[in-house]
Amino acid sequence: MYIGVPTEILDQESRVGLTPAGVDSLVHAGHRVAVQQGAGLASGFTDDEYAQMGAEVVTEAAMAWATDLVVKVKEPQPSEYDLMRPGQTLFTYLHLAASEPLTEALLSRQINAIGYETVQRDDGSLPLLTPMSEIAGKMVVQIGAHLLEKQQGGRGILLGGVAGVRPGSVVIIGGGTVGTNAAAVALGMGAMVTVIDLNTDRLRYLEQVLHGRLVTLASNRRNILEAVRRAEVLIGAVLIPGARAPLLVSGEMIASMAPGSVALDIAVDQGGCIETIRPTSHSQPTYVQHGVVHYGVPNVPAAVPRTSTLALISATLPYILSLAKLGLAGAVRSDRSLARGVNTLNGRLVHRAVAEAFGRPQVPLDSVLLG
Repeated sequence: MYIGVPTEILDQESRVGLTPAGVDSLVHAGHRVAVQQGAGLASGFTDDEYAQMGAEVVTEAAMAWATDLVVKVKEPQPSEYDLMRPGQTLFTYLHLAASEPLTEALLSRQINAIGYETVQRDDGSLPLLTPMSEIAGKMVVQIGAHLLEKQQGGRGILLGGVAGVRPGSVVIIGGGTVGTNAAAVALGMGAMVTVIDLNTDRLRYLEQVLHGRLVTLASNRRNILEAVRRAEVLIGAVLIPGARAPLLVSGEMIASMAPGSVALDIAVDQGGCIETIRPTSHSQPTYVQHGVVHYGVPNVPAAVPRTSTLALISATLPYILSLAKLGLAGAVRSDRSLARGVNTLNGRLVHRAVAEAFGRPQVPLDSVLLG
């Protein structure tokens, strides 16, 4: 199979879809790989390293897109839509439930799109989302602590406090991978941490494994309202695989926070669980609304691209090798977790959560494969 790795063009997206080691595995298995010139530089991988592993280093994005399987990190941007070829397989983060224009572009161009974030094992785990969720969870607290500084527009609070002075209050909506990692870092910094989740078994687990100033609350409107009002750092970390994030924090709740408090939503690429959040970028990461500093960067792990790329490719490479060896139909038939990741196929929308987000009909994957 011919595999393409274009350079990411989202604002300051510094990760890359394959490492040189990943190229070596694919070439050794008999496949061709085209890597766009400079695609790996921000992650610390030179064109020479790719070439030494057998990649064809191509000069134009169109050349990396002129392949059977395109491997990326972030969803295609509008300027890339016309580079996609009918019948092509695209393997990347998609987050389609938050973007009907991208969904329509994939359908109209008959792109077979598999979303990293929707590849799901039988136990419900998300093997290709988890590494980036771990990184985002660890980073979001240090970002929030920085934004609390007066020079950044914050309240001027040291998150961990000092002797005789109350530490900052961190409220995390969602106790999954992002929320757990965020809570661990915030507790390590000495903050007062509240985690809110629907699953009381999950909250019980967090109380057992996390130690420090931790409070857990069952998710309901009253608990969220009161916790948000007291928060100095509010972190949205809610995920429903493939679906748009539920709106849990209203604009009225945000307005109740003290001026200079900080709201960060890691679910922003799925629409966000905070009403006042909107996507920002690494170049312009924040804005102020209701006196609260908002941070809505959808690709937080791009700030540490070396770590992020290595973690991502270690998870994606087995699936890439399977797609290259067996083709899309063979790979999804042999692996139910990969089959769950298929969003669009042959011009049909096959992922139920995405279809429900836009009120469109969903076609079962098996019927499209058989048709």
